[in-house]
Amino acid sequence: MKIIASLTLSLSFLLFAWSSETDQDWSEYLGGPDRNHFSPLTQINESNAKDLKVAWTYSLPDSGQMQANPITVRGILYSVSASVQAFALDAATGKEIWRFGDPLKNWASTSRGLSYADGRILYTAGPNLWALEAKTGKPIETFGDHGKVDLHTGLPAIAQNKFIISNTPGTIVGDVIVMPLRLSEGADAAPGDIRAFNINTGKLVWSFHTIPYPGEKGYSTFPKDAYRNTYTGAANNWAGMAVDRKRGIIYVPTGSAGYDFWGGNRKGQNLYANCLLALDARTGKRLWHFQTTHHDLWDRDLPAPPNLITVTRNGKRIDAVAQITKQGFVFLFDRVSGKPLFDIKEIPVERTGLPGEHVWPTQPFPVLPKPYARLSNEIKPSDVSPYAKNKEELSATLGKLKRAWYDAPSEQGTLILPGFDGGGEWGGAGADPEKGILYINSNEMGWIQKMVKNKAGNSTSGEGLYQQSCANCHGTDRKGNPASGYPSLLGIEKKRDAKYIAQIIRNGKGMMPGFGHISPEKQNAIAAYIQGLASKEVASTNSPAIVPYQMSGYNKFLDSDGLPGLSTPWGTLNAIDMNTGNYLWKIPFGSEPSLANQGIHDITGGENYGGPIITKSGLLIIAATKDATLRIYASATGKLLASYPLPFASFATPSTYMVNGKQYVVVTCGGTKLGTPKGNLVVAFSVKS
Repeated sequence: MKIIASLTLSLSFLLFAWSSETDQDWSEYLGGPDRNHFSPLTQINESNAKDLKVAWTYSLPDSGQMQANPITVRGILYSVSASVQAFALDAATGKEIWRFGDPLKNWASTSRGLSYADGRILYTAGPNLWALEAKTGKPIETFGDHGKVDLHTGLPAIAQNKFIISNTPGTIVGDVIVMPLRLSEGADAAPGDIRAFNINTGKLVWSFHTIPYPGEKGYSTFPKDAYRNTYTGAANNWAGMAVDRKRGIIYVPTGSAGYDFWGGNRKGQNLYANCLLALDARTGKRLWHFQTTHHDLWDRDLPAPPNLITVTRNGKRIDAVAQITKQGFVFLFDRVSGKPLFDIKEIPVERTGLPGEHVWPTQPFPVLPKPYARLSNEIKPSDVSPYAKNKEELSATLGKLKRAWYDAPSEQGTLILPGFDGGGEWGGAGADPEKGILYINSNEMGWIQKMVKNKAGNSTSGEGLYQQSCANCHGTDRKGNPASGYPSLLGIEKKRDAKYIAQIIRNGKGMMPGFGHISPEKQNAIAAYIQGLASKEVASTNSPAIVPYQMSGYNKFLDSDGLPGLSTPWGTLNAIDMNTGNYLWKIPFGSEPSLANQGIHDITGGENYGGPIITKSGLLIIAATKDATLRIYASATGKLLASYPLPFASFATPSTYMVNGKQYVVVTCGGTKLGTPKGNLVVAFSVKS
């Protein structure tokens, strides 16, 4: 019976892999289970890339950040709106077929897409995983609780009231879906266990503990009983996963443990935070792992799914897995054994940390490929923007910042380059999986990490609670940092009423997490403080633990005009031959609109979010920049072949598919990030008839 069951399960894996993928569809997130953003389609090619036209547009009833990578299955396009409504369109015309969701109830998230299997759509809104009929968009009543499963399911009791959502599609293997989690990044984070659910029933199938339990490998890399410590959490996968369905191995990149920037309460190496995990997709058993940052104090989450490619070494073909990072590295491993395919050195780093901190003595550095972004230790005080009006001030600031590689957080302040958003980020890398070539769009924005003493202590006043929960993003003085994407809260009471403010604190909005895990009294106390009202103490028998140091805010290194303060390039496109570790080409990517108005185009590069797609016909197609442009490059050379203006900036990875003999490229245009106007359009391009 065990042999028959095993054969049946293996067959289900193979049947799923065969049935869900066709040459004409873009049936999975980022193009397929290998997450290579690759399409075998060739109708759009180098000869006609300049001849595209808008085939159709779809206008959504909401607007704002749309990070979704749409999927298509047999002529139907499925995606997710800015307010996390799932929808289905005729992929040839853009005509709406159905739409599901309530835009007023799902503010605490953005969404990067959804998953399809066996006639059902699986996607998340708030803390819930939904199963919908692909034809109608109606919930499947037999899945979980009338169509949904709460993603708190299977987590320990300490997580039950904590913030949990998922804004990246789950990965389907056979009849299970393995789910990413987005959590708080503070000391209040829930544990980031990796869990698989049955796609038919919604029942929990297996769980992998990223903060190990007693008796599990890695338990000693945290303090005793850290797994049940209310104030040690995260180590979660939020960026998504890749899967080798033939072998039944799922590759899971994880982020840092909470609190991100001070780890005195989590002394140790901290497995399995900041790891690439290879798990048995049937059982969740660990097969191998590699940790890319030890005892992370810099928010060096692994930011994107890995790429499953094949490389050639000494005439031998090797199935490999490549993982990009925020810090500008690519790590390459044998997909089965986990053996590094390029040497990785453990480099000593500064160990002088804040009081109570225990900085890990070394960090891993791959010999090849060379970093695709500059590192902080390469920057001199003179390396400031040639376009800045306040060069002397910028140079003086750089001179005062710590700039060594992996410098420990300090009150002095540290230049973080690549910044907290990378380097590589959630858009992920594209790849030609058979040639073993990786294509990475990278940021080169410097950020400043400055630690301050937590003056809130164990206070439960509105001000104290604000400092604990909100100051990282909105600043200790409520002034925020609009240039870095974190709005000021001063004067918000003149624009929004108390009910609205309390609702945002409770549920979150966009990339801001909700604080539903704290009591309504505490939420109201924070709301009162934000509105400038009297700060009252809130009675509490279970007040959160306070870390003695916190970061002063997510602050970019900017010039007086709000532009990047470092020398160019500010963003790049990179093509790396992973067979050799050598670069094929590297170019600036994007332009800064305010400089473009002065005639400075495509030489500075710029910040970018969202990845490229790669086609067999030799194209690299990407949006991702604040200048609201879709660009098409020759993937062999990096030559720009064509560019098309978009109605709004698109910070999402495009998709490509074929319907009725015509190839389309589709991109979601929601704007909002980097100060761009918010939008609400899905735009499809095709070759002119």
